[in-house]
Amino acid sequence: MRAFEGPLDHIDQWDDHVRSRYQEGREESQFRDYTQAPQGVKDFYLLNHRHQTHGFAKAKRDEYARLTHGEKGIWEMMEFLNTLVDDSDPDTDLSQIEHNLQTAEAIRRDGHPRWFQLTGLIHDLGKVLCTYGEPQWAVVGDTFPTGCRWSEKIVYHEYFAWNPDASIPEYQTENGVYEPYCGLDSVVMSFGHDEYLYHVVKPYLPAEALAMIRYHSCYPIHKEGGYTHLMTERDHELMGWVRKFNPYDLYSKGHTKPDEKALRPYYEDLIAEFFPAKLRW
Repeated sequence: MRAFEGPLDHIDQWDDHVRSRYQEGREESQFRDYTQAPQGVKDFYLLNHRHQTHGFAKAKRDEYARLTHGEKGIWEMMEFLNTLVDDSDPDTDLSQIEHNLQTAEAIRRDGHPRWFQLTGLIHDLGKVLCTYGEPQWAVVGDTFPTGCRWSEKIVYHEYFAWNPDASIPEYQTENGVYEPYCGLDSVVMSFGHDEYLYHVVKPYLPAEALAMIRYHSCYPIHKEGGYTHLMTERDHELMGWVRKFNPYDLYSKGHTKPDEKALRPYYEDLIAEFFPAKLRW
C-alpha cells in the first residue's frame, strides 16, 4: 500500500536519488548534476523548498518533541512501519526491516561499537511520520538550517525563490536569527524524520549516535561542507561521526535478503541494552 501520497512514487525514491547523486566513484563536481532526476523528484524538491519555512520547521519540531503519539518498542515500531511501506517500492522485494538489517549488519561486519550498529538499525524509524498525515516533503528530503540564508550547496537551491522566507530580510543574511558559531543545537533545521527520531531516542543514546540520526540527511553540511559559520568545534567532531555513518546509509542496501529470523535475537538484545521495552513516540 502507498504509505503517503505525493510526487514521489514510493517512500524510498528520495533515498534512491541521494544514493545516485553521491554514487561511489563520481567526481565531486558531478554531485549537483540533477539533470537526470525523475520529474517526481524535482516536484518533491519544489514542494520541500517552498514549504519548509523557519516558522513551519520550528512549529513541527516543537509539536513532535512532545512525543504524544503513543508508546511502542523499537522492534514493534519497525514492524509497524514495515506493514505500511513494504509494498511501496516496486523496484525491490526487500522490506523496510530487511533494509535496516542490511545497514546494521554492514556496520557490525566492520567492527564498529554496538551503539553504532543500533543506530544503523533504527536511523530511519522517524519515517513513521507518514502515518501521522505529514506530506512527503515533511518526512524525507535533504535537511538544512532555516532562519538564515540558504546555502547554494543545497540541492535545487533555485526553488527557494518560492519560499515565503525569501522575502524576510533577517532570514537572508549569513547568520540570520543566529549568533555566529552558536552551535547546531541552537539551529532550527528543516523538519523531517531525522529530527523526529532524534527527540524520541535522545535520552538513551550517546551524542555521536544522536548526531548520526539528527543530521544524516543534512547533506549541505556533512557532504558539502556548508554552514561552518554556525558550527562549534564539538559540531565538527560530531559531524565526523555522521560522515562515518553516511556510506553505510547510502551503499549498504542491496537485493540480498538478510535472514531476519536468525538476526532478530541479536538485535533484540542490542535494543534491550539501550532502550526500555516501550518508548514514547
